[in-house]
Amino acid sequence: MAVREAAAGPRGPGRDEETALLYERAHYRHDPCWLLPVPPRLCLACVLELLPEPCVSLVRKKHVLSCFRDALLRHASLVMQLVAQDQRICIHFISMLFGLLCNVEDGSVIDLCIEVLIQLTTQLKLEQTVHCLLDECHKELCNMPSMRDSLATLTLLGKLVDAIPPLADKLVMEHSNLMEHLLRGLVYPNEGVRASVCYLYGKLYSSPVAAEMLSGHFREKLCPLFLSTLDGAQTKELQINCLGWLRQLLKYDLFVSVIMNESSLAESTEGVEGPPGKTSLPLVLKKLLLSRDETLQVASAHCITAVLVHSPAKHAPAFIHADIPEFLFEHLSSSSEVLVWFSYNCLILLAEEPLFFSKCHTVYGIESVVRSLQGSLRMNNTELHKEGLLLFAEILTRQPEEIKLFTSSTMCRDAGRALQEAVNSPVLEVAAEAVKAISAFLRKDHQSALPVQYRELRALLEAMLNRCADFSQTPLNRRPLGHASSRDSNKAILRRGKFLLSTLEGFRNACRLAMEFQSEPSAHENPFTAPGAEKEDTLEAFSEFLLSACDSLCIPMVMRHSEQATQPNLMEVFLSILHSLFVIVPHMKEKFSKKLASSSFIRLTLELKARFCSSLSHSDLNQVCSSFLYDMSLNLLSAPEKTEPPSQEELSAVSAFLQHGLPEIRSRSPESLAFLSDRQYVEGIARQRQYCILLLFYLAYIHEDRFVSEAELFVAVQSFLLSLQDQDERPPLTVIRASIYLLAICQDKDDALDEDLIYSSPVDTARKVLIVLRTFLRRNEDVQVGGLIRGHFLLILQHLLVEHGASPSGDSGNLPLLLSLLSLVQLKNKSEQELDSMAMKLLHQVSKLCGKCSPADVDILQPSFNFLYWSLHQTTPSSQKRAAAVLLSSTALIELLEKILALTWTEVDSPRTALLCSAWLLAASFSAQQHDGSLQVHQTLSVELDQVLKVLSFPKKKAALLSAAILCFLRTALQQSFSSALVALVPSGAQPPPAPEDTALAPLGTSQVLSLVIGLQNLLVQKDPLLSYACVACLEALLDYLHARSPDIAFHVVSQPWNRFLLFTLLDAGESSFLRPEILRLMTLFVRFQSSSVLSREEVGHVLQGAALADLSTLSNTTLQALRGFFLQVQSMGLLADESTAQTLHVSLEGLSPSTSSAEPPVDMLCLGGVAVSLSHIRD
Repeated sequence: MAVREAAAGPRGPGRDEETALLYERAHYRHDPCWLLPVPPRLCLACVLELLPEPCVSLVRKKHVLSCFRDALLRHASLVMQLVAQDQRICIHFISMLFGLLCNVEDGSVIDLCIEVLIQLTTQLKLEQTVHCLLDECHKELCNMPSMRDSLATLTLLGKLVDAIPPLADKLVMEHSNLMEHLLRGLVYPNEGVRASVCYLYGKLYSSPVAAEMLSGHFREKLCPLFLSTLDGAQTKELQINCLGWLRQLLKYDLFVSVIMNESSLAESTEGVEGPPGKTSLPLVLKKLLLSRDETLQVASAHCITAVLVHSPAKHAPAFIHADIPEFLFEHLSSSSEVLVWFSYNCLILLAEEPLFFSKCHTVYGIESVVRSLQGSLRMNNTELHKEGLLLFAEILTRQPEEIKLFTSSTMCRDAGRALQEAVNSPVLEVAAEAVKAISAFLRKDHQSALPVQYRELRALLEAMLNRCADFSQTPLNRRPLGHASSRDSNKAILRRGKFLLSTLEGFRNACRLAMEFQSEPSAHENPFTAPGAEKEDTLEAFSEFLLSACDSLCIPMVMRHSEQATQPNLMEVFLSILHSLFVIVPHMKEKFSKKLASSSFIRLTLELKARFCSSLSHSDLNQVCSSFLYDMSLNLLSAPEKTEPPSQEELSAVSAFLQHGLPEIRSRSPESLAFLSDRQYVEGIARQRQYCILLLFYLAYIHEDRFVSEAELFVAVQSFLLSLQDQDERPPLTVIRASIYLLAICQDKDDALDEDLIYSSPVDTARKVLIVLRTFLRRNEDVQVGGLIRGHFLLILQHLLVEHGASPSGDSGNLPLLLSLLSLVQLKNKSEQELDSMAMKLLHQVSKLCGKCSPADVDILQPSFNFLYWSLHQTTPSSQKRAAAVLLSSTALIELLEKILALTWTEVDSPRTALLCSAWLLAASFSAQQHDGSLQVHQTLSVELDQVLKVLSFPKKKAALLSAAILCFLRTALQQSFSSALVALVPSGAQPPPAPEDTALAPLGTSQVLSLVIGLQNLLVQKDPLLSYACVACLEALLDYLHARSPDIAFHVVSQPWNRFLLFTLLDAGESSFLRPEILRLMTLFVRFQSSSVLSREEVGHVLQGAALADLSTLSNTTLQALRGFFLQVQSMGLLADESTAQTLHVSLEGLSPSTSSAEPPVDMLCLGGVAVSLSHIRD
């Protein structure tokens, strides 16, 4: 040995280090193969002999062991090659190290031994070595007199199972009696021992197989010991190991139930005298939450979560009763992101239990949630953002309405601003959670703290909608990379749809909020707004914002998305928003409906119903679609652009069939057209469905949404109308209007349809259609469809005139019906309108048709004359002049008119009386228009004046309308002083020269004047209203004519005693009969011509007193005008005896304009006995 040392040379520091690693007494015997060729230069044989040697110091053993550990870490393969040469060496090595572990007390050496044993065992991967080590541990624990000495062995077992998890099962199955030793260790007073036992238990229970085998052991013996150990743990090591074990146990529903049942027993015996030892897990975890150690707080929150995930409904009450939510809310203010995240997580699970809210924990903690959310959004932790928003959304969603969450508008405002900041997050997942929270936030009970923050809500909604718009406009990656790229694109579209759906749900809740606040007067505006300040913070402004936002953002986003994908649940929410806006902004519902209809929303909704609801699926979508179409249809019908709105009765009829029929419409347009065309017998429910289809096509067409073929639609409507006629049905008024419109519009726009139903169908069919239309128009006076079918009438007239030439009466019989219908259509145009080119063409064609008729063609001429008369009187003055010029240019028409007028003297009370009435009214109209407009005369109209005067002087009682028409003609002649260029008044035959006193009255004679006055008085006594108007108007014109030529005769006529008798006969009709316009005008004449013998000054005073006492607001405009004329005439004549009465009447008349009268507005155009009559023409 000495020789070897001498030969080795002097020792330096490196040699001393290497020498320390060698066991010099034995190293010379060792084969050099056991020496590691790399640092540390360790001889494994020396290690095996040195470590168990009692004479070697512990320090040197520790150094050698440390170097061996380093060699295992740095050169594992080299060491394993040497150790694994012989299995006996492996076992010896393990046994030697375990012996060292059991015989030393130095903690650092123990830790080093354990580490080396673990490394060797795991790297050798030899089952026999593992069995050897387990057996050694088992023997050591069984032979150990005190649990105090078992710490190292227990620690080794725990770390060994941790390193090799399958050992847990082997340990439980093959060394089951070790469990009793562990049970003893758990009650041992040393917390280090208990910590090692808990660590080992934790590793054993981490294996599902071992956990199942130990379930009975835990339930029967271990559970209470474990809870008491956790509760009483003082050292952090024991606390951490207990919590680690607990986390493993809480993975299994069985152990959760056992622990929570044990806890409930502990809670039930709390405060009751009895044996101690019962411990409640919620209270233990609560205590750990209250500790100042963040690690324990996080672990406690983690364990609470682990319990709750099994069954919040079952286990949450125990934690809520322990007031744990209160402390979790407090931890939300922590600077630890991990603790805040776990607190969020716990609270989310607790929020699934109603007790969480009924105990008012949310009211206590909502401010903490909002503050925490505001703080977390400043951190760069996306998961924390999402979890906080998820908690906030859960609370907002589940909070009972009766427990107000926000106690002030300030808290509500802060919450809204936090959500606004969150939804602006660039991270999509965070923004998505924020949108869900916003949706829950927009609830009435959350926003009911006055004043309602409408401005803040608007900003929040704008942020949400803009975020969605930004996301929806992000371009998709459409690189052509095959199926994978297509799948990615589809996923992106689905993500967009999901985000859009959440956004729409939030917007729908905002709309619902606005609807609910409509019934809350206190929520309409901020009561603290300064007087005169612009009121933006009002419900009205918020409602209008919702409409505007939907129009500018929601609708475009949904339309863009629907081009890529159509999701029924998304469209359901979208349509419900549109539907609610009709209620939210009622003054805009008609305008909004028109915009929607013109944007093809009728088509869109029908396509949705056909695509998703045809098989009775998606019933909610079908209901929403039907409700939307229902309200939009009524809105569109209630505010037509070119016609008067329908009556309430008509709207009620439409409402009824829409309610029943709309839900049944689930077919595509071709199927709907086919159903509308069905000529089989149609029953009630199916007929209502047809009404709905027709009405929807009509509303779509009038708003330029023509999504079905016009030719096919024309045929379908034609079949529908014939089906109605076959079944003798009377559909609602609106349905007929829609049918007529669609027939007209399809005929106009489709070049393939050059003839319509009336002309091209068989005679019987055409006649049926005309009768249906005529009956409909006669029964419904408020229908306005003239502009829709005039073009078709013109076309048919042209065809008929070409085919039948000079004999229109040779037509099949449809022409009179057609003209009757045309005249009825003209009657519906109640307002004065300019005559367009179509109207002028119709005038020309009808006048041309009349010129080809003879007076015997009454069935053609009567409706034609009505049409010509109404065309002259239902238009503006400029159009009247143009129309008159067209008609006067037809010499054949004037010649025909002359022939018909001449029949008056021979055919009174004949079947042609109505035609005679129309002829006289037309003649009067032509004369007035020609005279006033100085129009060119192509053919004069000769009339026998003495015959006119004779007919009026000796009138027939049953010819009141004819008398009125002739009086209208005579009045026109008198007003023109018999100087018309059109009308030539000729004598009946040879007449004697006029007397000298009659020269000034020519062409009238004094006797004729007196006879005419008597005739007028006789006509007035008949008390026919229309005839009375005509008589008084003619008498006014006659007296004007006489006064201009012979004032004496005029005064003589007025002063006749018979006039007083006539006046009092007329006044005998009732107490207020003096307020009839014709009587007032008659009295005005008497006052004007100073006929005190007829109407004295005192009687004038009585009339004025009666008028002053009357309720003038109930009088018609015509009566007011006549009364005003009478009053002014009396005033100008100086006959106002009672100034007080005069002043009262004057003030009443001045303050009552025609527009303020409450009386019904007069109807000017009438059809009396088949004759078109303008009351203003007769009266004025």
